Amino acid sequence: MAISKPLLVFFSLVFFNLSFSWAAPDPTYQSLLQCLSEIIPSPNVSAVIVSNNNPSFASILESRIHNARFNRTSTRKPTIIITPSDESHVSAAVICSQKVGFQLKIRSGGHDYEALSYTSDKPFFLLDMYNLRDVSIDIPDESAWVQTGATLGELYYHIWEKSNVHGFPAGVCPTVGVGGHIGSAGYGTMIRKYGLTTDYVIDAKIVDVNGKILDRKAMGEDLFWAIRGAGGANFGVVTAYKIKLVKVPEKVTVFRVERFLDNNGTEVAFKWQTVGATTDPNLFTRMLLQPNTKDKQKTVKVTVMGLYLGDINGLLTLLNKDFPELRLNKENCTEMPWIDSVIWWANFDLGTPPNVLLDRNNKDTKFVKRKSDYVQTPIPRDGLESLWQKMVQNEKVGLTCNSYGGKMDEIDPKESAFPHRKGNLYKIQYSINWDDPSNEADIKYTTQAKAVHEFMTQFVSKNPRRAYLNYRDIDIGSAKTWSYEEGKVYGESYFAENFDRLVDVKTAVDPNNFFRNEQSIPPHSTKMA
Repeated sequence: MAISKPLLVFFSLVFFNLSFSWAAPDPTYQSLLQCLSEIIPSPNVSAVIVSNNNPSFASILESRIHNARFNRTSTRKPTIIITPSDESHVSAAVICSQKVGFQLKIRSGGHDYEALSYTSDKPFFLLDMYNLRDVSIDIPDESAWVQTGATLGELYYHIWEKSNVHGFPAGVCPTVGVGGHIGSAGYGTMIRKYGLTTDYVIDAKIVDVNGKILDRKAMGEDLFWAIRGAGGANFGVVTAYKIKLVKVPEKVTVFRVERFLDNNGTEVAFKWQTVGATTDPNLFTRMLLQPNTKDKQKTVKVTVMGLYLGDINGLLTLLNKDFPELRLNKENCTEMPWIDSVIWWANFDLGTPPNVLLDRNNKDTKFVKRKSDYVQTPIPRDGLESLWQKMVQNEKVGLTCNSYGGKMDEIDPKESAFPHRKGNLYKIQYSINWDDPSNEADIKYTTQAKAVHEFMTQFVSKNPRRAYLNYRDIDIGSAKTWSYEEGKVYGESYFAENFDRLVDVKTAVDPNNFFRNEQSIPPHSTKMA
């Protein structure tokens, strides 16, 4: 069928207008492009910046959004995404964002639970570190340089390529970005043996507010201290970390045991609180507390899972002595190389090959809310019984409890910016996920999380009530003017006695508060760039 001339003209105009809207970006894009072109010696500078009318914009933005609550049509999107492939691009982005007059948000893996790394209530540019993902392993030196756009899975895979007796004490989720995880004091299943992820940072590269690229020597020990636990994006853009690898046995053992309340569940949960923090440091255990239904009755399931840096026989001997209530047997345990334990903890089937760790794809993104706490004295049995009742009432909220002790008791809380070490039995992550996109569901489920968190006030750390930065929780407090008083509300929860020193570092390196988010460290006097 022939198309009439008027229709042909109409469609031609529509196509022309759509093409023109992409091909002729707005003045902000042009200003940024011109500034970057003056700094970056490359004819392809435009490939580094993606405007919000570029067809690739949505896919780039959404590929690293891990909380569907912040991927709504109402969520403010960045004006431009900057995708550096070289440190010099980062330096230019910092300089030019200030020159153009835009705030710069910095995203590594996108697992920020409150999306502070890629959302804002004001116009902003997003610096997406995705392409800065090189991992260089030096086995003779037992070290590695890893760029902050790499994922933990990529780091683990490249270690495994070079050695089966080396590992790194970091988290269990392979798609988490190295930048946010290490900078905010990440932890993993070897925390009791080796301490925190950030404890194994021995050098770093950071782009400061003036666009200078600094290593540890150039940045100085105060800034190096701060970026190990307080989040590098408070002070600049960390582009790479040099990390120290740790030794692992050729074989390790993992296990999982489930108990319901009618099968010794409360006794297991009670005993775990002290055993988890006092047993052999080669053993890390995680206790999951999950609302469940059994025989048509609402109840709570208690699951204890763990990693032992040794063989099955050694684990059974240890836990039969320290934790007989668990009734661990050989059938609950599996021996494997360390890299396979990484895959197991990431919830893949036994036998899944290590290249699964290279998959960065964002699958099945849910609506989520997270909170955190630290427990310093065991919750009594009657306290646990009351918690079960609260969990049954708020039937979507689960608690993930991670054992402390061991190496964590040996490191001074002022050694790095992360203070939550000696004196803590375990850390709690409160988790709730849902699929319903409605505002009513958001209110319902976030209210459930708050209810369980509020109930736990009586059992957890106090003055301040402590929280873990990598389990970001905007309910603790947020900044509007970035005053010291505002920052102290959430800052003391995350950093305790280290908060004031962090404010001093911030004042020295970024006095005009260019690098900021809704829970960032404020300088002493804020005159925002």
